Amino acid sequence: MNKKDRSLKDLRPGQSAKIVSIGGTGALKRRLIDMGLTPGCDVFVRKMAPLGDPIEINIRGYELSLRKDDAKNILLLSE
Repeated sequence: MNKKDRSLKDLRPGQSAKIVSIGGTGALKRRLIDMGLTPGCDVFVRKMAPLGDPIEINIRGYELSLRKDDAKNILLLSE
């Protein structure tokens, strides 16, 4: 991971980035990909819950809420 790469859980509301890769294995990785979280897609963080979990993102024109534990598996290249 180079200096510009980080995970989705590191973004704050109003920030966006491009997905570089999906970490994790098995069912978790398959579930994230099935939700549309694929390399090359742009993701925008809309808001976070008061305690920071879950994170609400906008991807492919729809809203998606993810737990921080799942978001740490989504590696990004900051724009």
